[in-house]
Amino acid sequence: MSTNFAVIGATGKTGRRVADLLEADGRTVRRLARGTSPAFDWERPEGWAAALQGVDRVYAAYVPDLSGPGSEAAITRFVEIAEAAGVQHIVLLSGRGEDGARRCEDILLSSNVPATVVRASWFAQNFTEGMLADAAVSGVLALPAGGVREPFIDVDDVAAVAVEALTGTGHAGRVHEVTGPESLTFAEVAAILSETTGREIVYVPMGFDEFRVAVAAEEGEAVANLLTELCRETFDGRNVAPTAGVAAALGRPPRDLRSVLQEAAIAAPTGAPAHTVGS
Repeated sequence: MSTNFAVIGATGKTGRRVADLLEADGRTVRRLARGTSPAFDWERPEGWAAALQGVDRVYAAYVPDLSGPGSEAAITRFVEIAEAAGVQHIVLLSGRGEDGARRCEDILLSSNVPATVVRASWFAQNFTEGMLADAAVSGVLALPAGGVREPFIDVDDVAAVAVEALTGTGHAGRVHEVTGPESLTFAEVAAILSETTGREIVYVPMGFDEFRVAVAAEEGEAVANLLTELCRETFDGRNVAPTAGVAAALGRPPRDLRSVLQEAAIAAPTGAPAHTVGS
């Protein structure tokens, strides 16, 4: 019998890549998001059972973030519904160094559904496909990160690890903690962005309160509070060291940030950054 896959968050950075890889491998994939039919909305659990009906294996990216309020209750309910629907394996995207995310991981891994966690560092594509892509236009990369280093991970590597966990053997009960090969400061990222885009981009460290006010003006108080506390938690040095997670899962090294940014620059003929959101 064929295996049916579902990708929750199929319009996000990791989700669409996971779905693409599965389909390229000839797999049957149900892409799920708030706008799909059936729909999957993390705020509307009454629709989850229908979305998971007939699905064997699931990749799930929780929105807005596993460290946020309500995530533990949502993951608990999700696992219950997935088990009742007959789901045989769940792969959950998680954030590295987030205490709230770790509690959600524990809920999943202690459940009756075989599961794998892909615990990722900061996405390299945050600089090309998200809000930070604006730095290529404004010339300013502003964050409350100080001089902390981060081993930025290529989202294509995250997706490849997730697909291996979904389709391979021996992944149940495991946590794949994945990072890029080197830790860089945001000032070093700005320098690489300058080289790859041909524009001068500088890193401007911000205070947490200043950052909160700036985000609130663009995205609202709820998003500002979540992102500020997430930055406060993860930019304390806990995530500096790279891991061997990609190599352990895939048998090859992860791609570095410079390669990701160079590829994005070549793919954008006008030099304009692409903007997408989600995980």
